[in-house]
Amino acid sequence: MWNPLVDSSISRAGCSVATALGLLIGVPLSTGRVRVRGDLIVCRGLPRWAFRRGGTCIGRVYLTRDNDGEGVLDHESVHVEQWKKYGMLMPLLYGIAGRDPFTNRFEIEAGLEKGGYR
Repeated sequence: MWNPLVDSSISRAGCSVATALGLLIGVPLSTGRVRVRGDLIVCRGLPRWAFRRGGTCIGRVYLTRDNDGEGVLDHESVHVEQWKKYGMLMPLLYGIAGRDPFTNRFEIEAGLEKGGYR
């Protein structure tokens, strides 16, 4: 059964809204160079209170202080695809999946090792 909220123009619009929010947070707080890697926008040099763990992906924007190695960016690029698929449902679904990355399906799909969890 087709769900209009998942993998649709609605979910992609939700990803765009989240991306705008991520840019509103990331660009002013970034002390490093803001760069684009594929579909991922990397805002570096943020204060630690601006994100959880080593960084946070909001829409297409990855917020971090200095956790931006190639493996991590590969991991975050998968989160961008998840945001495109689920749109504004992503925060809710991620929250339901739980804080433990070893049981969170979104972190597992993005690759635990590349995300720095192993």
